[in-house]
Amino acid sequence: MEKVAIQLVRNATLKIQYAGKVLLVDPMLSSRHSFMSFVEPGKDLNPTVGLPMSVEEVIEGVDAVLLTHLHPDHFDQKAMEVLAKDLPFYVQPSDKEMVEKADFTNVEAIESMANYDPIKILRTDGKHGPDKLLPTLGIVSGFVLQAENWPTIYIIGDCLWDETIERQIEKYNPDIIITNSGGAIFMGQDRILMNEEETLKVARKAPQAQLIATHIEALDHCQVTREALAKAAAEANLPILIPDDGETIIF
Repeated sequence: MEKVAIQLVRNATLKIQYAGKVLLVDPMLSSRHSFMSFVEPGKDLNPTVGLPMSVEEVIEGVDAVLLTHLHPDHFDQKAMEVLAKDLPFYVQPSDKEMVEKADFTNVEAIESMANYDPIKILRTDGKHGPDKLLPTLGIVSGFVLQAENWPTIYIIGDCLWDETIERQIEKYNPDIIITNSGGAIFMGQDRILMNEEETLKVARKAPQAQLIATHIEALDHCQVTREALAKAAAEANLPILIPDDGETIIF
């Protein structure tokens, strides 16, 4: 099986070298404290940390973009400004029009699967919070990447653990799973991202997979820290990788 390199840029922004392509996932490229807080209205407190590299370095060599959803911590104004407008851009159907309004010209909505030769990109479902918040938070997706002789990667996205995620793990049997594990709290009340406990559930469900936890320590409404998740994983004797911003993991 071929080697894949996964770099955590910051938050959920990933740069994945896979099957001869460089894929940029959920580009949030803004400088520190440049857009709205998710905790204190009227203040620009996000992202809470800067990029670990220059914007130019992040976008260098990128062949295509994968976007799980349109929230600004996944696709921000800076990304709209600096990414080449003709990059292949893979989105969920509900986001196609808005990405095209940002002048991107090569946008493909994935109903279920797209072919980005030699990669199959399969779109997966999930819930970005409890049912009562879904009309507010909107639709989110994940992606499964498959290519011959390459490991299968499941990018879960901004989803809580539920039967849908469990079924998708069973269906695709991924070799690598990427979770968004920051435990974000919406308006000080409801949790809308996996926390330590739910990340451990993913690891238990897929003991054969390498699990990478992201979306941590970059936004002011995220409660989970790297230290807390590492402690929980160690106590449960589960091997969860928790990369630092800028770190690359090679499998």
